[in-house]
Amino acid sequence: MGEDVRELMHRHLGKVVAGAAVAVTATAVMIGVTLPGSASGEESHGGGPQGSAAEQGQAAARQLPGVVESAPEQGRTGTGRDPLTDDEIKRAQTLAVSRDFRASSEDVKGAKGPQRLSTDLAELSPDEVGTSGAPRRAEVTYYDYRDDAYVIKTVDLASGKVTGTETQHGVQPPPTRDEAKEAARLLIADKLGKGLKEDFKDATGKELTRPDQLTVNGFVYRAGEGNPGPASVADCGEHRCVRLFTRVVNGPWIDTRKLVIDLSAHKIARLS
Repeated sequence: MGEDVRELMHRHLGKVVAGAAVAVTATAVMIGVTLPGSASGEESHGGGPQGSAAEQGQAAARQLPGVVESAPEQGRTGTGRDPLTDDEIKRAQTLAVSRDFRASSEDVKGAKGPQRLSTDLAELSPDEVGTSGAPRRAEVTYYDYRDDAYVIKTVDLASGKVTGTETQHGVQPPPTRDEAKEAARLLIADKLGKGLKEDFKDATGKELTRPDQLTVNGFVYRAGEGNPGPASVADCGEHRCVRLFTRVVNGPWIDTRKLVIDLSAHKIARLS
């Protein structure tokens, strides 16, 4: 039985994985290869490269001209090391993106402004630990697709000032839900998505035209991870590249794990 399941999981791209036993196995595989944090894009507050937050409603906002909003009024605040309140999260996210940062960065779709990943309560410095009245700071993380940079903005919630900016290259946090959906959109539009579309039609009788017809879970791919891959994925790691677990909504899995979507270059490659 174990050999049969492994054989099913290694079938070529486009084979629909069906049946309860195989679905359980596919779920186990996902858990085994997903990086720490939420690789599925479900909202979390993990912070840093190990955490990601799914930001809702960004797709529509990206279609509008970028506008830097005034900092919102100080709303309900937490105490001590309490998690950030909704008001604090909104305030931090607004303060973190200056006019210059918005103008010089791009999100996953190429629109102005960075791709927001997560918003978390920042850690205290060693000399602040255990003291009364320690400041509440938020850490807002982004991916800037223009420079392929992971950007961390630290915001002092009391003063309303950005107190630190850290930029790193080659750091790839788990993709958000929006990034996984964009990867699916690119795959559907590419010739290498032919097998996915054929199997979707076999399973549903309908044409696959939109990412929201699928449930997608993304995880980061780096060149050389278990498979050197073709030259087309050599930049993965510096570029933001993902692989997808793909499922018909309320239906069977479709195996797309051999495909790598380079979100930075908007290209698709197949692993051998």
